[in-house]
Amino acid sequence: HTRYIGDWSSDVCSSDLITHGAVIRAVADYAMIAAGADGSVAIAEAPQMDCDFEQIREIAGLDKIRLEYDRVLNREFEVIDLRREAVIMRDGVIVDRRPLPGDPLGYRAVDLGEESFFTGSGLDPNRFRGADYDAGPTAEHHKNGRNAYLLSETVLSADLVINLPKLKTHKKTGVTLAIKNLVGINGDKNWLPHHSLGSVDDGGDEFPNSRLIDRVRSRATEIARPLLAKGRALKLIQVYRQIETATRGDQFIRSGNWHGNRTTWRMCCDLNRCLYYSDKDGLNLGADAPVRTVLTIIDGVLAGEGEGPLAPTDVRLGAVLASTDPVAVDLVAVRLMGFDERKIEKLVGPMRDEGQRITLVRDAEDVEVAELRAGAQELNMRSLDEITAEKVFEPHAGWVGHIERAEKDQ
Repeated sequence: HTRYIGDWSSDVCSSDLITHGAVIRAVADYAMIAAGADGSVAIAEAPQMDCDFEQIREIAGLDKIRLEYDRVLNREFEVIDLRREAVIMRDGVIVDRRPLPGDPLGYRAVDLGEESFFTGSGLDPNRFRGADYDAGPTAEHHKNGRNAYLLSETVLSADLVINLPKLKTHKKTGVTLAIKNLVGINGDKNWLPHHSLGSVDDGGDEFPNSRLIDRVRSRATEIARPLLAKGRALKLIQVYRQIETATRGDQFIRSGNWHGNRTTWRMCCDLNRCLYYSDKDGLNLGADAPVRTVLTIIDGVLAGEGEGPLAPTDVRLGAVLASTDPVAVDLVAVRLMGFDERKIEKLVGPMRDEGQRITLVRDAEDVEVAELRAGAQELNMRSLDEITAEKVFEPHAGWVGHIERAEKDQ
């Protein structure tokens, strides 16, 4: 059985946001060959809560691909929305909820316990905030020695997973790429810590300092959470959001959307550890090496800079990257973006980690790049230091000045 996943994290569709259908089709062809007549292939993803999955299917041509395999090969190509619920948002407020079928094979709670990247972080689980208004489930699954994630059984039971991220910037982790993309294998985004309540001075990473306006906003958000969870005060809070946008704009730091976010990268690395050490038989944290192979293929043909992941600006990079090591492939992508991996914790953390390894890379010097340029007949072997950016990407506003590579290193 061969299954693979993609990256569709938006309700706004363009080719710098989602993995292009041409890439998906090419990978699916080889997946069909690898699976053979007795195997199966599925594409599955848990996109953002307010994502219009039907629109994504249309933009990426997923149903056309499915029908073609059925017509020509008499083979099934499953397209699965892994979410159990979708929401409609207006002015940043959830105004409606719709239950979804979710993963037809169900879900599995995977608990990393002390093997989590949160262990020893000093972060307070009671401050964790997830994707929904009720912070209870987020904290509940990450305290008292527990670090649990609700993951897709379709993904965990697959013999091979192919990870298909888009190459673009990201507000909470600096870049998207391989490691961040595994957010798409979960069944409940509210089990995922996205940021920690409060300023850095208070032990959080919601915003960088203790300015009164940010403290007041944070407190108001906390007061509003239980009301919104019960569907109350929607109009009042929508008006507040409209006034806030009109007076402060969109560039102020909130919800951990900045380089000081110490929460999201740990959650992303945890998801990688869950996948690399779980198979159809369960979690094996006693293994000497990952128990499964995950092949990552990054679509960087048309990449995204600036306000990623939801509102990036096109960058015509013209690159497709692939590796079975998520850190190795992310390092190459980061160099092509003109960013410094030493400033990106979701890359530094796994390289220096002494727990269950999700990468063979300890240092950038460990990475060797096999490059094939258009029209060339042979691979060109290069070191990572030989990979340079033709254009330095514009970071997300919360990362400007904190992720770029120094000019002398370009």
